[in-house]
Amino acid sequence: MGTLLHFKSLYAEAFDDCKPSFIVTLLKGYALFCALLLTMAVYAFLYRAFTGFDF
Repeated sequence: MGTLLHFKSLYAEAFDDCKPSFIVTLLKGYALFCALLLTMAVYAFLYRAFTGFDF
């Protein structure tokens, strides 16, 4: 749990004092988009691995 809190503080600190604010919003949206794509890729890999599909 401490590791997640550390990553959260690093994420929040990365955007402190950034100007202009629309760039910060764009970067935060991009970070969420990348996290979503990574989650989908891991899910697809695990689904194929556990259901026995050929690679």
